[in-house]
Amino acid sequence: MSFIILLFIFHWYISLFTQTFFLHRYASHQMFRMNNFTEKFFFILTWLSQGPSFLEPAAYALMHRKHHRMSDEDDDPHSPVKFSNWFKFMFKTFDEYRAFKDDVAKNKYKDKNLPRWPKFENIVDTYTVRILFALSYITFYIYFAPNLFFFLLIPIHILMGPIHGFIVNWFGHKHGYRNFKMLEDNSKNTLHIDFLMMGELYQNNHHRYPQKMNFAVKWFEVDFGFYILKILHFLRIITIK
Repeated sequence: MSFIILLFIFHWYISLFTQTFFLHRYASHQMFRMNNFTEKFFFILTWLSQGPSFLEPAAYALMHRKHHRMSDEDDDPHSPVKFSNWFKFMFKTFDEYRAFKDDVAKNKYKDKNLPRWPKFENIVDTYTVRILFALSYITFYIYFAPNLFFFLLIPIHILMGPIHGFIVNWFGHKHGYRNFKMLEDNSKNTLHIDFLMMGELYQNNHHRYPQKMNFAVKWFEVDFGFYILKILHFLRIITIK
């Protein structure tokens, strides 16, 4: 039982790390640089950690940039302010992501800094691979789960990426406190010490200073994702701008 729980916690944080590090801080905000080999390594790690819910970095980046430009306005691709229903909110996000993904595939964007690896994405971003990934989770739990209660974790494994996105965007724009007041932007900081989301729930701070690497502002706020960036920079895996 403890092995299953530890595995789930590991999957939660490795998936969260790739989302905040690769999709958010790198692809969307370009807070640091990495060489071609390292970028491909994180492409693979992001796919392995997100599994069936893998998000293409370029499409994610474009959607997230629009979110900052239109934060909590009618054209925001994933603002919960206009929705009282979780499912409608997530379907809106999915439709926006799919539209950006189609545009990227048609090369409508000329931003050379968008992380692209078409040969890899064309293989892993298919229903066949997603279904095989989901079946691998199910097979693992059939063999190793001590009882059926643990099978409730399987949908979380399968939808790990969207679940993290939902937590950040729903709670980060619905609940919490604000260090900065902005007119249309309803972003909030949800956790004082954001160990559950690696800094991603300091949404109000991040929306006020979107290019600031450390999402924490107050003395009692700790952005663990920022300190991971500092370590990776020290190890010369990335180069902070």
